[in-house]
Amino acid sequence: MSEVRLSIIYYSSTGTLHKMAERLREAGEKAGAEVRLRQVAELAPPEAIASNAAWSQHFDRTKNEPKATADDVTWADAVLFGSPTRYGNVASQLKQFLDTLGPQWAQGQLADKAYAGFTATQTAHGGQESTLLALYNTIYHFGGIVVAPGYTDPLKFADGNPYGVSHVTGGNNDAPLGDAEYAALDHLAQRIVRVASMLKSE
Repeated sequence: MSEVRLSIIYYSSTGTLHKMAERLREAGEKAGAEVRLRQVAELAPPEAIASNAAWSQHFDRTKNEPKATADDVTWADAVLFGSPTRYGNVASQLKQFLDTLGPQWAQGQLADKAYAGFTATQTAHGGQESTLLALYNTIYHFGGIVVAPGYTDPLKFADGNPYGVSHVTGGNNDAPLGDAEYAALDHLAQRIVRVASMLKSE
């Protein structure tokens, strides 16, 4: 396979999406890709962050990590976007980042890349599918190629999400990732690297 450049760009408030992104980075590197892991900038006011202990702790732990820029998208052959759900939609922090990519979109620099997404909710029917589908509306406008996992491996019947990868954090928002989620994240990274490699070789 041709060497693939993979960007993993995500927003995480309390750490779940951060853990998912780190697993995707490991899997992408194992699949032979050069990987960039990038957070999008936090937009919430300090008082909102301070009102939630888990949010505040995660913000402090990760505030010095590299932040996403437009170059992280244009550089990549494949991009994995991650967002917790917000009322069944993409979090405003990730959406704001996407909205800044107008100049790159206008120049066609976001087209013909492989894209997919990952998300998390507190409840099993809390908007996982609608969040990923809303994310993909942006990808269609990019002229990107959505590389959803579908049911391309039997493990997808365990995690149950053909649109991307998702995790239910539970009522206390602290349920850890399990074997099914790790397997699904590995599969997502491997699949997007493989498809991006095929696109590059055309």
